[in-house]
Amino acid sequence: MESKQANLTRGYVIALSSAVVLSTTAIFIRYLTQTYHLPALVLALWRDAFVVLTLLPVMGVLRPALLRVQRGDLAYLLVYGLVLAVFNALWTLSVAMNGAAIATVLVNSSAAFTALLGWWLLQERLGWVKLLAVVLCLAGCAAISDVLDPMAWHVNLPGILTGVGGGVLYAVYSLMGRSASQRGLNPWTTVFYTFGFASVFLLMANLLPGGVLPGAAAHLRDIFWLGDSLGGWGVLFLLAAGPTVLGFGLYNISLGLLPSSVANLIVTLEPVFTAVTAYFVLGERLNDIQISGSLAILAGVVFLRIYEGWPAGRNEIETPRPIGALSEGPGD
Repeated sequence: MESKQANLTRGYVIALSSAVVLSTTAIFIRYLTQTYHLPALVLALWRDAFVVLTLLPVMGVLRPALLRVQRGDLAYLLVYGLVLAVFNALWTLSVAMNGAAIATVLVNSSAAFTALLGWWLLQERLGWVKLLAVVLCLAGCAAISDVLDPMAWHVNLPGILTGVGGGVLYAVYSLMGRSASQRGLNPWTTVFYTFGFASVFLLMANLLPGGVLPGAAAHLRDIFWLGDSLGGWGVLFLLAAGPTVLGFGLYNISLGLLPSSVANLIVTLEPVFTAVTAYFVLGERLNDIQISGSLAILAGVVFLRIYEGWPAGRNEIETPRPIGALSEGPGD
């Protein structure tokens, strides 16, 4: 029991660390899109590609065994990479179509989708405590993103469907990360291959003729939008090598220690940390409603963790024994 509690605590700390690190990505992305007007899908392509270029030499020197996977796992990672590519595309398109506030709320609907899909597909328990945490986290995300302002809801149906689709794909990403751990895949192996395959899929999307997809390269030369701007390329590389590699790596590690629904709920703290970072870096201030939203998210996550300390809570939140193909133990 002590070992299980230690793993839960470790999982919470790692998931919280992931939320802190991932929250800085918005600062980098905002700078790149505002300063260089970098198309969204071109940015997503280079972000994923630089993740691979960062991990390849590190893993190749320190842990080359992590670069080897079985053929069956390679097929799984290919599908996982496609999910990541579509998620990245939908999220960036949602920002373009809906604006940052609405897009943030819609993508954080993944917390609810993860809890429901985890209950359906992975037999993770879905009790009242998780449902309460979902409600608190979604309400907090809505408040922080300022969607209570009627002016923020001037969006069309395709934009809303795109944003919700991004939330669904983020939930699927979380579930597949949990499944990858149960298949025995190392979290860093998973990150390397999923971002590698996602880069290929995003390159294909940007190569579609005539800029069919919003935010994609209209011409081949647009893939190298930043040209000879060393500053722009440097910021883009820092975005990938820093918050993306570390943030997704920590998140995938937490998926090996926590149910996917719990890990995803914890990461909904990201908007809170983003707001704090924006306050110090960009001078943006929180209003009373946004502060209340931050407290709601914190309350949901803290209550979820405290409840696990109770016997009934441990039975409810406890990760069930996987069935079928998911019965293998987590990787190292």
